[in-house]
Amino acid sequence: MSLLKRLNEQETNARQVQEGKLQANPGNEKPKEREIKIRLHKYLVEELKKHPNVKEDHIVSMIPKLSEPFFEQDSERLTFEEKQSLLTTVCNELVGYGPITQLLEDPEISEVMVNGPFQIYVEKKGKLHHIQTFFRDDEHVLQVIERIVAPLGRRIDESMPMVDARLPDGSRVNAIIPPLALNGPTITIRKFSQTPFAIEDLIRFGTLNEQMAQFLKGCVKARLNIFISGGTGSGKTSTLNVLSSFIPQNERIITIEDAAELKLSQEHVVSLETRPSNIEGKGAITIRDLVRNALRMRPDRIVVGEVRSAEALDMLQAMNTGHDGSLATGHANSPRDILSRLETMVMMAGMELPVRAIREQIGRAIQLIIQQSRLKDGSRKITHITEIVGLEGDTIVLQDLFVFRQTGMTSEGKISGKFVSTGIRPHCMDILERFGMEFPPDMFREDW
Repeated sequence: MSLLKRLNEQETNARQVQEGKLQANPGNEKPKEREIKIRLHKYLVEELKKHPNVKEDHIVSMIPKLSEPFFEQDSERLTFEEKQSLLTTVCNELVGYGPITQLLEDPEISEVMVNGPFQIYVEKKGKLHHIQTFFRDDEHVLQVIERIVAPLGRRIDESMPMVDARLPDGSRVNAIIPPLALNGPTITIRKFSQTPFAIEDLIRFGTLNEQMAQFLKGCVKARLNIFISGGTGSGKTSTLNVLSSFIPQNERIITIEDAAELKLSQEHVVSLETRPSNIEGKGAITIRDLVRNALRMRPDRIVVGEVRSAEALDMLQAMNTGHDGSLATGHANSPRDILSRLETMVMMAGMELPVRAIREQIGRAIQLIIQQSRLKDGSRKITHITEIVGLEGDTIVLQDLFVFRQTGMTSEGKISGKFVSTGIRPHCMDILERFGMEFPPDMFREDW
């Protein structure tokens, strides 16, 4: 959407609010404050129309100067803080994402959830908090959604009431509108860290310990196929991003995602992203399509953001045909559960394969499963590092190498526990040694 078109829309909406045709904020905003804000907004819209070619990046720096005549002529006496608050609010409306702009800029907030215009929640340190911030009405929320999806060439309306998108910084956005969303237009934004986490960050957060980090680093360098399993919001993508950082610089990496979130540090990275269908229901490009295409792109490594459907079959076949060192994530509550889910996803490909054949594919393709969980206190931890040993009869044999053992809870409600080795020497140790990986003799000693 062009700046001029957006300004015209905002001018119309401001006039409708002033005339009472649109509902104003139901919060604690005083009528006088609202009236001044509407007049300032209208004034700045008119001033910005005089600069139609200005880039949005420069508008923020222009607004304080453009607003000086307004505050000089306005009869209301405002303090410096009140003026700054008004300018921030209006600036967020003009070039930001309305009331949630400041929430997106807060580094402590990891997720923003808009449940209709009058209910906004955020996630901080794994806990949900209700925020006393409001949109004006449903139309106001729809404008913000449109502002997010339009630059990506996507749309949202009654014929296509759901959309996945991303912000310029990579944050993942899901939006769903009436008639599917009964509360009103709903937005869920999973924020993307500007500075990607390193393995030292995960150790500091308590996601894993140094011994586990050292082992996983060796497994990535030794080109083991690794699957990261976990529930929603458990930190799978962050862990995948960290593990990807261990891939050598001289390898060609193909990343495949629904919404591009991975931020790899290597130079030779090709990022692929799915595409939804057009207005006629055609032209969709799925994860499975991209996995198949990636095999023709001479990849050294294939990294799949999330395996959730028939692409599981193509991913397993790739892992079994020389594309070792692949990384992927999937939703499951335990290492055993992800194997069952993979079986189901392979069946979704429409191939009439016997269960034993599917399990043989899984057993030979994947060497390591990393199970990540978000615990009750909001902390995210790798609870299992589990190795796939092979097939015994019709059963895939698993063995835990590292686990998180919970020992209790503190008086502040924090979960206490420790990461321990199960005392089992990894079956893949021969591969690691061939790649020159050396580990302390006591690393796999039980309860070091």
